[in-house]
Amino acid sequence: MSSASPAPRRRSLPVRVGRVVVGGGAPVVVQSMTNTDTADIKATTQQIAELWRAGSEKVRITVNNEEAAAAVPHIRDRLQMMGVDVPIIGDFHYNGHALLEAHPACAEALAKYRINPGNVGFGKKKDTQFAAIIEKALRYGKPVRIGANWGSLDQALAAALMDENAKRAEPWDAARVLREALVRSALDSAERAVELGLPKDRIILSAKVSGVQELIAVYRELAARCEYPLHLGLTEAGMGSKGIVASTAALAVLLQEGIGDTIRISLTPEPGQSRTQEVIVAQQLLQTMGLRAFTPMVTACPGCGRTTSTFFQELAKRVEEHVRERMPEWKLKHPGVENLSLAVMGCVVNGPGESRHANIGISLPGTGEAPSAPVFIDGEKATTLRGENIAQEFVAIIDEYVARRYG
Repeated sequence: MSSASPAPRRRSLPVRVGRVVVGGGAPVVVQSMTNTDTADIKATTQQIAELWRAGSEKVRITVNNEEAAAAVPHIRDRLQMMGVDVPIIGDFHYNGHALLEAHPACAEALAKYRINPGNVGFGKKKDTQFAAIIEKALRYGKPVRIGANWGSLDQALAAALMDENAKRAEPWDAARVLREALVRSALDSAERAVELGLPKDRIILSAKVSGVQELIAVYRELAARCEYPLHLGLTEAGMGSKGIVASTAALAVLLQEGIGDTIRISLTPEPGQSRTQEVIVAQQLLQTMGLRAFTPMVTACPGCGRTTSTFFQELAKRVEEHVRERMPEWKLKHPGVENLSLAVMGCVVNGPGESRHANIGISLPGTGEAPSAPVFIDGEKATTLRGENIAQEFVAIIDEYVARRYG
């Protein structure tokens, strides 16, 4: 059987964001964003650290007022003392030009600035306020993401395009005009930044919408018309499974076509749940598509009438939690362990076969089957587990294998 793979990556310029390279053939980068009050230095530092430990390679924070801007260098310093080496991106709307001017320590501490061309300024102020932010990016050597969003679209540009459209012999539908406005907003702003002196290899673009088909169409168009790296994300994706499914449906299509250099899964957290879920989903999307490897993947069967016991479900969960908990240590001591594959299967039908395909697999007894669980290592049966301690013994086998193979 031939191995299918995504299309070759779209060619884009490499942009350095702190220690991270975006575009230019580099691996697709996982980004996240805090939801704390940035002025709360302790809470924001803690959340950035949590996102970084979960695997976020860039973290964006809101910089919306004087207190938030003043907090940024202190957050950066605390993270450095904690050993958290992650680029911090400042998210600016409406007053970014003023905040960067009034707080040079903030301008210096951030690894990248995010500008929304739809609200960087209005009327005659738009060009001067945009230019002021680009001037700060030049002064401090920072890259910029120009991020258009259909929730805050440049209304003057949209109106001009509507007028153009009315004069066409065959006018476009409204959705196509909207997509063109988003694309033009990003591209025109990038062109203006270059005119102001910002090198092309310090610009990243995005054009976010909240509809799956619209997002795919916008990014296909954007990718065809520029060489800038593209940040992908379905804005306001939603909560829980809806947000996960919608984001995955949109981003998977684009990534399969070689489009996208950095991604964020914009999930609304469940009440009381960690912000880190958006990082885990982004990693799982890239890993299941074969684009990157972050943590050992666990294959598990869904269960059926042959698997009336819940033990295989409990074991699969325990194995997933175990490898994620151990990854911070394994990453340092056992390079390559992220490529490890594991299988926890529930009965004899597909259990032995799936277990042989994994580096380590276990085939648990289904309903009515003999109370024994063969374990396969690299395609060969290695042992059979029985009794009350199967979970502990199987996890110990995984730990021993990691130490031996990736030691």
